[in-house]
Amino acid sequence: MRIQISTGSSSPIYRQIANQTRYAVATGRLAVGDPLPSVRALAAELVLNANTVAKAYSALVRDGVLESQQGRGYFVAAQREIYTRRERQRRLKKIMDPFLAEALTLGFDADQIQAEVQKQLGKLVRSGQ
Repeated sequence: MRIQISTGSSSPIYRQIANQTRYAVATGRLAVGDPLPSVRALAAELVLNANTVAKAYSALVRDGVLESQQGRGYFVAAQREIYTRRERQRRLKKIMDPFLAEALTLGFDADQIQAEVQKQLGKLVRSGQ
């Protein structure tokens, strides 16, 4: 997995790391049990403070994407539900609202948005199998 950081992005660097790792897991580029680079190694590779990488990894552990094994490092965790259905729906709505507002502002109608979401979801599901 190769992480690319954009220092000019409005998204914090730790979130860029977390999002790209999450995407790699969702698409199957990283499988359950795969090791991730150590905090120090990834920080050195990206020329970042190790605390930034540690913050990203901690967020991924908290969300159940990664697991930390004392003395061994970070590994992709088996998928499990760590949030209630209500919390998962709240989180989905939180990310969907700005996405939908942006799509509507760009002039897409509901059918076009649904078609594009279905197309992208299909690609993610196919690549994750």
